[in-house]
Amino acid sequence: AEERAMQRLPKMMTKIGGPVCDVFINHRGIDTKKNVAGLLYDNLTRNIGVRAFLDSMNMKPGDRLFQHINRGILDCKVGVAVFSPRYCDSYFCLHELALLMESNKRVVPIFYDVKPSQLRVKNNGTCPPADLQRFAFALEDAKNTVGLTFDSLNGDWSELLRNASEAVMMNLLEVKEERKYAKRQR
Repeated sequence: AEERAMQRLPKMMTKIGGPVCDVFINHRGIDTKKNVAGLLYDNLTRNIGVRAFLDSMNMKPGDRLFQHINRGILDCKVGVAVFSPRYCDSYFCLHELALLMESNKRVVPIFYDVKPSQLRVKNNGTCPPADLQRFAFALEDAKNTVGLTFDSLNGDWSELLRNASEAVMMNLLEVKEERKYAKRQR
C-alpha cells in the first residue's frame, strides 16, 4: 500500500497544483552539489516527478539570492538538509536551515561524511550574535531529528538515493494528510 501511495503522489500533486517546489535541498555546494545533492535532485525530479529546489538548478543570473531561496523554503513542504564536513562554515547553509526549522517544515537530515556530534556553529567574528543563536538552535533541532547517515567511501550510493527519496516521499504524504486533516477541523 505504501508503494502504491508513493507512486500516486506525483500525479496527485500535479493535478492539485501547489507550491513552486515540494522539496527544498539545503546543502553545502562545495561538498555535495556534484554528488549526493545533485543526484537526489535528479532522482526526485526526473524519476519521481517531485518539484525540488536546488540552487544551481532553480536559480538564474539576476535572481536575488536571499529572496529566491527564502521563497523556495517558505513554499516547500519538506526540506532535505545534507550535512557535510564544511556545512557549518557557510552562512547561507545555516540561514536556510534556520528558516526551514523556524517555519516548521519537515526536514530529512542526511549526514554525509560527518557525524551529528561534529556539527557546530562557529563564531568567526563576522556573524551577528542573534544569527549565531538562531543557527545553533536550528542545528541542534536538526541533529535531534531522525536522519540518514552515509560514508561516501564505503556506502552504497543507490541505497542512499533510494532511502532518501523514500523518506522524502513519506514526509510529503504525511504533510498532505496533515493538511487534509487540518482543513476538516476548520
